This record gives sequence, C-alpha cells and structure tokens, in this order.
Amino acid sequence: MSTVQRSFRIKEPLLQEIDKIRKNRPANALANELLEEALKMRRCPGVIFSEGVSGRRARIAGTGVEVWEVIYEYQILDENIVELKKALPHLTERQLVSALNYYRHYPEEINELIRSNEAITPEIVKGRFSLPKERNR
Repeated sequence: MSTVQRSFRIKEPLLQEIDKIRKNRPANALANELLEEALKMRRCPGVIFSEGVSGRRARIAGTGVEVWEVIYEYQILDENIVELKKALPHLTERQLVSALNYYRHYPEEINELIRSNEAITPEIVKGRFSLPKERNR
C-alpha cells in the first residue's frame, strides 16, 4: 500500500497520548494504525479494536469475541443467520449484524485470520507450549 505525505495539525494532548502508547514504534506508524481503526469503527458500528493474547483485533463491542470467530461460525453454518443465532446465543442480533457488516467491508482481513487459525494443528500447539524435558538427576 502506498503512502502519501500530508501535513496535519494535531493537538498537543493527542500527541502526548500517542507518545505514551507507542513504545518503540514510530509515531507515524501508530497514528496510521489509530486512524485506520477509527475509520473502520465509524464504518462498522458495534465493532471495536482491543488488545488480546493474539494481538490487536476487531471485536464485537461489549464482548471479548473477535469478529473472525463469528464469521468462522457463520461459514461453518452455510451462512445461515438463524443457525448462527442459535450457535451464539450470548450475542444479540445487532452484535451478529455488526460482525457480518465488518466482514462485508473487510473480507480479506477476516479470511486471513480464519486461515491462520485453521493452520494451527495440535502438533503446532504442542511444539509452542510443551515444557522442556526434565534432566535425569
């Protein structure tokens, strides 16, 4: 994706907040991430972004459920919204529609998350999280 250089005036308190959370990342990289998330949330009400164990992801507001998890279930159920409501009774219809709307706008992002999740095998998990063998004493 190409970038364009523009000059913006940003309020000092916003810059201070960016500096607090950017860690070792360049300020412009974080600013771009924040702008992208803000535009996605504006386009898709009911979706927020938050940090989780697997990184920063689109989630259903008011839950810890990631959008890709809803879409994965939706695809398994042959895109049947009635069955999706039954499969995820803890989510409201509005929350499900928010996830579907996000997917409609950002299918590549969600499909990539689904593919990466499907690629996780028991062997991969065991390799990542197995304890080192004890030494003979």
